[in-house]
Amino acid sequence: MPPLPTIQQVDTIANWREPVLRNLQITQSYYELSQAMKACTGAGANWCTFATWASKQAGQTIRKEDLRRALERLLTPEVSERGMTEAGQEETTLRQRLWTVLNPANIIAHSSDAVARGNQKVFAEIGREFARFLERCAQDEVYDVNNITLFCEELKDGDPPNGQRYLRQAFKRYYEAIFEADVKKKAELILLANIEIGFHEQTRLQPEIAEALNASVPEPAPFLQELLQALFPYRGWLVYIMILLMRMIRKPTKLDIKVQTFIISLRKKIRFVLTKNMMVLCIPEGKYLKLGEDLKASFPESLQKLNNSDLLLLLQQVDPTQNSIQASGAMDWADLPDRLHYIVDLFRCHQETKDLLDMPFTEEQVLMIKEGKIPEGDL
Repeated sequence: MPPLPTIQQVDTIANWREPVLRNLQITQSYYELSQAMKACTGAGANWCTFATWASKQAGQTIRKEDLRRALERLLTPEVSERGMTEAGQEETTLRQRLWTVLNPANIIAHSSDAVARGNQKVFAEIGREFARFLERCAQDEVYDVNNITLFCEELKDGDPPNGQRYLRQAFKRYYEAIFEADVKKKAELILLANIEIGFHEQTRLQPEIAEALNASVPEPAPFLQELLQALFPYRGWLVYIMILLMRMIRKPTKLDIKVQTFIISLRKKIRFVLTKNMMVLCIPEGKYLKLGEDLKASFPESLQKLNNSDLLLLLQQVDPTQNSIQASGAMDWADLPDRLHYIVDLFRCHQETKDLLDMPFTEEQVLMIKEGKIPEGDL
């Protein structure tokens, strides 16, 4: 088993300023935490297991790889050997204009920054709590209610994004799972803990996820300024100053309201396109899960029929199609309930997928990452 990241090491990694190397170290640390949790609770994917592959996928966005390729696929038309028809030429012109208007360099940079901040934010909080749990509670040979109570008392009351009630509950489930002999009860406790941490994590990440997916559409004010300049090339600045004066007296113009409505609608439509065409999660064996499509998997036997009352109650809140993967694909990844529906089914379907426990990097790459270097090859 790889060495266990200490609380101090987690804090050090979380405070790294360089986002690419920080992400690689976060991904490797999640793997090490996952392996340590598996040694405690037994076989099965814990939250850190899924976080390993989510962080690795986030690394592609942080390194500005996946979004660039996806935008090129979406905006570059295919040209047949016979040449391009008139309609094809019009489509090419339209896509070229769209490429210019969207300013993909800014989109990619903005998305990279938002994802990097989210990756750092979650690891600094949840990664640290896993390291603390493993140091404080994982070595207990018998169930010690005082020890787990003292651990949980250091977590804040209240719901996310500011409270840590779901983290408190989750670590109690993991602790119970360590001492649970019944295989099915253990599996349900782990699933419940995974979902509770996932709920906390995704609520905390909501601003960064929305920001990353909305990066392709400008804010209403600069959009309006560019629009006026295009409509009134010689007097656009004068019209814009008049609008600013109206805003100073807190009286939005009809044009302000129209632009705001347009931007909201456009962002929603673009998020649908991004979720359907670009959002993927790479897992071991070169497999890709398209987040905008229903999961093509089934629940493992231990999780087909659920008995844990707390788990059933939570699923009523976060899974609109309980005991089914139908409609599990997300339509808008920036929509928290929509995203949670997919994640909950993902956790349940793949809790016993052994490949998820594989190493995210080769041994040679791990050595370089530990030395503070960015390895070559596929990351």
